[in-house]
Amino acid sequence: MTATRLVLLTGATGYVGGRLLAALEGRGLRLRCMVRRPEHLRPRVAPAIEVVAGDVFDPASLATALTGVDTAYYLVHSMDSTESFEDADRAGARNFARAARAAGVRRVIYLGGLGRGDALSTHLGSRQEVGRILRDEGVATIELRASIILGSGSLSFEMVRALVETLPIMITPRWVATLTQPIGIEDLIAYLVEALDLEREGSAVFEIGGPDRVSYGDLMREYARQRGLHRRFISVPVLTPRLSSLWLGLVTPVYARVGRALVESLRNETVVHDDSALGTFTVKPQGMADAMSRALVNEDEAFAATRWSDALSAAGRRQGWGGTRFGTRLVDSRSIAVACDPARAFAPIRRIGGARGWYHATLLWKLRGFLDLLVGGPGMRRGRRDPERLVPGDTLDFWRVEAIEPDRLLRLSAEMRLPGRAWLQFEVDRNGTGSTIRQTAIFDPAGLFGQIYWYSLWPVHQVVFGGTLRALARAALA
Repeated sequence: MTATRLVLLTGATGYVGGRLLAALEGRGLRLRCMVRRPEHLRPRVAPAIEVVAGDVFDPASLATALTGVDTAYYLVHSMDSTESFEDADRAGARNFARAARAAGVRRVIYLGGLGRGDALSTHLGSRQEVGRILRDEGVATIELRASIILGSGSLSFEMVRALVETLPIMITPRWVATLTQPIGIEDLIAYLVEALDLEREGSAVFEIGGPDRVSYGDLMREYARQRGLHRRFISVPVLTPRLSSLWLGLVTPVYARVGRALVESLRNETVVHDDSALGTFTVKPQGMADAMSRALVNEDEAFAATRWSDALSAAGRRQGWGGTRFGTRLVDSRSIAVACDPARAFAPIRRIGGARGWYHATLLWKLRGFLDLLVGGPGMRRGRRDPERLVPGDTLDFWRVEAIEPDRLLRLSAEMRLPGRAWLQFEVDRNGTGSTIRQTAIFDPAGLFGQIYWYSLWPVHQVVFGGTLRALARAALA
């Protein structure tokens, strides 16, 4: 595809759309994103990317958004609609198809759902109906049908993750034995990108998935294995879709209404019957275990790169009891302003620990080190190599320096004995009158016991972390 052709991306703020946007940015295309609220997306994309207002339920806005477009990605769905989501999806697809035809769009690329037979769930039936509407009422459409997407943020993956992380013993309904053919998010994005240049006339439907046909129970067991969790499954035949969805609403981030649509879909096998995509595209999908491992590794890398002031602002959530949850991780983040430059504000941070101590609650820090020694951990006895200078890999009491940027960032990973993984991060940014110090404690609990550990220590964290931040501010000004 030449760079002179214009590509429209809908759903750019969603899970798949956001990752597709990043992949398309690197191809040097003329790219336009259609979103309901352009002001939310515009600051997060490159200046060359056009961001326009548009809504599939507003035909007039579609005419403007589709003007001059060669290829359009349709990644819109209404699962979170308070009305009938299938009616909303039907109306939105019809509006978009007709507007695309009127604007002379050459191709639409659509992501649908796998599944065959006359007894498809309402959700899967609606996803496939949208594909038919786009083909029959609009322009040539390439429909990619996929099952579970293995990636941090995928609704189905997050459901599996939340169940395994929360419940040591799971009473599982029949749908846990249903076969699926999951695909890694990286492979899915590769298919979507390659569909831009697919040399094919007219419409086509491709079924895509990884090489493994597995049950939802297999996915849960593999997730537990990679996370080092021991889980027991007890299958019962009495959990109806309604009861299962209410149960999901209690133990996972998925709301019961959305969960019900998902559970109804889980009774249908979602496997590839037509493997023509393997001969048409160059993508060679990863197996289930590798895709899940990549998802967890990518999540760690993205999490390490997170700027917490930006992340908390984007999340739009006030910190409550236990902090703020991001995926499986629990985050306690707080900040304080100091009337000095970043170098001075960062000085006490780079000197923290060892003989100098932690500036606040010294007895509590020492008690934590003593308890760690009792259970075979390093305790506080390692100190630090140099009182003034830190480099990545240095030990610092029962922490290790994971990253340091002069006068800006220090990230420590915990090496004490814990039911999970933990980090402590300090960031310094310049503000209008001086600097802001942000301190972020991050805990990735291993199962239910890890969550109990975090929440039971929350009152202690308020004393230790809150006091440490205030003491660092005083030290910077001293």
